[in-house]
Amino acid sequence: MTVIRASRPAGFLAALIAPLLLCVAPVSAQTHPGQAALVQEVVRDTGKDAATLNALLDGAKRQQSILDAISRPAEAKPWRDYRPIFVTDKRINDGIAFYREHRDLLQRIGTQYGVDPSYIVAIVGVETSYGRNTGSYKVLDALVTLGLYYPPRAKFFREQLKELLEMPANHLAGPLDTLTGSYAGAQGWGQFMPTSIRDFAVDADHDGRIDLQGSLPDIFASVANYFAGHGWVSGEPVAARAQPDASARPITIKDSRPQWPLEQLEAWGYAPLQSLPPAQMTTLQTLDGVNGPEYWFTFQNFYVITRYNRSPLYAMSVHQLAQAIAAGVGQVDSAR
Repeated sequence: MTVIRASRPAGFLAALIAPLLLCVAPVSAQTHPGQAALVQEVVRDTGKDAATLNALLDGAKRQQSILDAISRPAEAKPWRDYRPIFVTDKRINDGIAFYREHRDLLQRIGTQYGVDPSYIVAIVGVETSYGRNTGSYKVLDALVTLGLYYPPRAKFFREQLKELLEMPANHLAGPLDTLTGSYAGAQGWGQFMPTSIRDFAVDADHDGRIDLQGSLPDIFASVANYFAGHGWVSGEPVAARAQPDASARPITIKDSRPQWPLEQLEAWGYAPLQSLPPAQMTTLQTLDGVNGPEYWFTFQNFYVITRYNRSPLYAMSVHQLAQAIAAGVGQVDSAR
């Protein structure tokens, strides 16, 4: 007997498969690699709207000039070439004038946070020439470029990008997609990264927002709070010259954290050129100076400056600029 099977309607398979397809999550289109996952994390952590976040990221551009800039940082230079970039007569004189113009505010904030005001001034001097050059890159472009297209430091910069996207609007100087800063995504006169804004920025003028671009109280207090939060010790030294003798023991260090009492380094052949407590904790920096190696004892406050920028060249520039500004202010005051 021949069995005749009924033929199925042409749309049968389509009707069967369609409900199954509805159960599969759609794949989000993304402008940048890793964008979909990043947006998903921000939505999960903050409840922000995914469409708005995607629109912001879609508008950001990968900038080759940013990738080029991060591959040739100034900190790769020797000290003899690095110092003249930041410790110049103009920057010192501008710093003296800036300190004197804002003396009352600087001294009030310095006292509040236990930080020498000359170092607050030196930070904004080294970072942005006292607010004159805060950077022309779009912050969003910078962090998208480095967080999603720069594998050597993608972890760090992706964290900064995520923090920027999560940041409350009143913690920023303006709408997120209009912010400008350095090629690394740092903002304002003190060049704060997003996690530093989150952890240390201060609404010192009590207007309900943090403005590191336009509010001097917020700018100064945020820098001071950053130093205080990383362990600045009021009245303690930052750095002092050392003189090695002929038998001085070579010293290798991993970072600028103080490791030994000063008397230990003296026993190893390094003499301080000024009076310092023998028990003062220190380490030794060797810098490639114009006239050969320079040896410096550096202390806790020097290490704190390296939390702003880990390069000892940067920290030494801030220190020497601060010292020159303080000396210049003192000379002007004594001459009046």
